[in-house]
Amino acid sequence: MLPRPSSLATFAVVVFVCLQWKTAEASLGDRLPDFRECVEICARENCDPDNNPTHIPFHHRLLFWTCPQECDYTCQHIVTERRLGQGQAITQFHGKWPFVRVLGMQEPFSVLFSLGNMVAHQNGLAKLRASIPAAYPLRRYYELFACFGITTWVFSAAFHTRDFALTEQLDYFAAGAGVLYGMYYTPVRVFRLDKPTPRRQSVLRLWTVLCCTLYAAHVAYLKLWRWNYSYNMAANVVVGLVQNALWSYFSWRKWTESRRTWAVWPGVIVAWLMMVMSLELLDFPPLWGALDAHSLWHLGTIGPTILWYNFLVKDAQDDLATTSKDVKA
Repeated sequence: MLPRPSSLATFAVVVFVCLQWKTAEASLGDRLPDFRECVEICARENCDPDNNPTHIPFHHRLLFWTCPQECDYTCQHIVTERRLGQGQAITQFHGKWPFVRVLGMQEPFSVLFSLGNMVAHQNGLAKLRASIPAAYPLRRYYELFACFGITTWVFSAAFHTRDFALTEQLDYFAAGAGVLYGMYYTPVRVFRLDKPTPRRQSVLRLWTVLCCTLYAAHVAYLKLWRWNYSYNMAANVVVGLVQNALWSYFSWRKWTESRRTWAVWPGVIVAWLMMVMSLELLDFPPLWGALDAHSLWHLGTIGPTILWYNFLVKDAQDDLATTSKDVKA
């Protein structure tokens, strides 16, 4: 059974509310007196340039770790070990769990799985170009989807490697562009706005201008007016729901017409993504100091991405075969 848009909307509201609650509670560790004292003492004893400062390993310096940041990282783990020894819960610092670094990367599994998603899009792009003729009008939309996907996950990997204001903004803006492009090309396929009829071409031009304007306004608001996490989350949820609802409709319509198994894949993928998104609700301290719910969410999106490109190829080949039959008839 395909997921209904109404159920997806309810689920998204729950995700949004819970994520906002998590954000509000995310920095308890920052306010702990023993953490603040630890950072202050560490910085005083190790970071004074006139008093033989502690050497920072080369691979950490490559990722722009500074002495105060090294103190912050070290104190997070000192305080965490102390709290665990006292039977207290692990808490977050600066909105993040106290991850164990690997080669200077702050969230190693999120980096690894982000790169896994990037490779899935790269392979999908190669599959599209190998399996769909260049003359097929929807191929360029699918190729752009792959390019947006690759860019999104490159910036995700960069952000999880090192959390700076720049990497955070690039991650958010790339993800926003990818989500909005998903909403852009979905009606192009579902309603075949690519077909060269005057009315559809007019609608396509208006739709293109509208989506470009929405993205420009989105970036301008976040960059020039206010960096608003709640708004950014809400915007992405709403846009994601629109395209999920459209693909669920398309999947149901295509399956009722053809009764082919691959026609239900979009509905399966939507349900899969909604299921793995629930990992964000089940947030927990990282296993082995590195594997948390957010990284598992990234892992959970690799499979649907691979299946999605298989669907795009099957759908395009079916469309080409149908068109060829119509021409011959």
